[in-house]
Amino acid sequence: MSDIPENRRRAGSRVNGMMDPNNQIASKLRALYSAVEQEPIPDMFLDLLEKLDQAERMGKSPR
Repeated sequence: MSDIPENRRRAGSRVNGMMDPNNQIASKLRALYSAVEQEPIPDMFLDLLEKLDQAERMGKSPR
């Protein structure tokens, strides 16, 4: 393989990786996901989930 020890290759890739476009994209995607994750769930969506739960309960109840 390479003459560079494994630990040195990893350290070098971390330093050089900061400029790597793939790392930049991954970093921005993580930040976007984190921001979306913190957003509240819209009331309309919560209402829909409640209606689905009710329909599921009605389907399971004995007739």
